[in-house]
Amino acid sequence: MPEAPGAFDIDAGGAVRLSGEQHGDGTPIVLLHGLTATRRYVVMGSRTLERAGHRTVAYDARGHGRSSAAADPADYTYELLSADLRAVLDGLEIERAAIAGASMGAHTAIRFALAHPERVAALGLITPAYDPDASLAGDALAGWDRLARGLRDGGVEGFVRAYDLGAVRPQWRAIVERVLRQRLSAHEHPLAVADALQCVPRSRPFEDWAQLSQIECPTVVVGSRDEADPTHPLATAERYAATVRGATLVVEEAGPPIRSPIAWQGGQLSKVLGELPA
Repeated sequence: MPEAPGAFDIDAGGAVRLSGEQHGDGTPIVLLHGLTATRRYVVMGSRTLERAGHRTVAYDARGHGRSSAAADPADYTYELLSADLRAVLDGLEIERAAIAGASMGAHTAIRFALAHPERVAALGLITPAYDPDASLAGDALAGWDRLARGLRDGGVEGFVRAYDLGAVRPQWRAIVERVLRQRLSAHEHPLAVADALQCVPRSRPFEDWAQLSQIECPTVVVGSRDEADPTHPLATAERYAATVRGATLVVEEAGPPIRSPIAWQGGQLSKVLGELPA
């Protein structure tokens, strides 16, 4: 497969190499995708940020997309995901950037911002789902383990069968199922994604809600209404926005009709992220 324009390959240590690409000139913004996704699934291929004067950087998380798998199946923690982000910034000689992440990417961005505030100009937290008060045992993890088994035993179709599509509103079900197949088919190391499915949900990007009040950079939280995206509760996004000092919450208007989440619309999401200060 030919490399994309602006493609890069960065050694993150521990035999992990991170595959990514960058486009545009100007103020840098780094895009971090969610669990089981790839670098395409943040702004969905939109070039709005580059046209607005940003240097966009996007890479596949360890074990995802074209990035290599970790040597140890347990090496998919937020500590290591945050270290990977630092390796990318260092490798591209970016001292300070806006960081925007979806779901797992949002949690990674927070972990990095708490550890390295001097390197974060602004934060875009897209559909965060981690709740530090939630239990990390028993039923809370059973769904993730089921998805991991489905992927290991049955590949993409096994993952789709294990996914609870019944929890998705009927009008969104076909779209979600199609996107799941597209996302899961884009990985060079699907067994590594299965490892991440078990490891990431057991990792804690931060310990308690009070830590979020330590974030001082400009922050926007992009939530989704539960009718379309029940796996990323709007109440969780609202709490992030209420706890990070000065944060702004952005969410699609309430229906009916039920509107497509802003997080699913690359152009609209890019406009929101483009308003983050440099």
